[in-house]
Amino acid sequence: MPAAVRFSIAPVRSLGLQHPAEVELTPTGVLEDRRFYLVDDTGRLVDRLVVGALVQVAAATDPWGETLRLEFPDGTVADGPVRLGEAVETTLHGRTAVGHVVIGPWAGALEAIAGRRVRVIRTDRPGGTRIANAASLVSQGSLDELARQAGVPSVDGRRFRMLIELDGRIPHEEDAWVGGRIALGEAILRVTDRDARCAITTQDPDSGTRDLDTLRTIIGYRGLIPDASGVPKAMFGVLADVERPGRIRLGDEVRRLNA
Repeated sequence: MPAAVRFSIAPVRSLGLQHPAEVELTPTGVLEDRRFYLVDDTGRLVDRLVVGALVQVAAATDPWGETLRLEFPDGTVADGPVRLGEAVETTLHGRTAVGHVVIGPWAGALEAIAGRRVRVIRTDRPGGTRIANAASLVSQGSLDELARQAGVPSVDGRRFRMLIELDGRIPHEEDAWVGGRIALGEAILRVTDRDARCAITTQDPDSGTRDLDTLRTIIGYRGLIPDASGVPKAMFGVLADVERPGRIRLGDEVRRLNA
């Protein structure tokens, strides 16, 4: 069975990814993942659909979101303890995030790369807007098949910002797990659905520049697949709920369990 070969978390939504050697998976996901996000002066979300270059900024935080460190392409760093200001609610792609404005040097430092004034928000609960599907998985076999269909040598899995990448070589093997349960490391996951993709996957994961039409390619060879509510979407990889929390390490193998 396939094994975990990369974990990807984004302490600040749409900023650069971190790739730890192990993650602690809780019912709301990895606590450091997507704990912060950005909004503009009007309170609207600023993500990579708005500013692709945000991915060039590296971010780090602790599991409690009490510190934040940003590293910029020019080598400058904004770092320090998090202080919270006013409460805010933000619409994030059909969901509502509840959090507080972060007071400190980070917003000002981000404005040059964002091309606008921004505010940094810390979500009040780990997992942000998630009410389900705290984990996401994709296999190398699926990435290889996408590359073959797109006529390119390879596709970097970081485009999809999945929590867990696996080394399995069977294209879309993970789709067969939908509706079932898998064990990975200390955790048990219930695989709920395929993962609907957006235009961020068309961007280079280092620069944020659009360079590969992933969506057209996925639809071209897989078609539009209905999600759990019956809406047809471009699907790639799978989502899962955390049935039993636990630690997952690189090299841990997937084990299929009885439903």
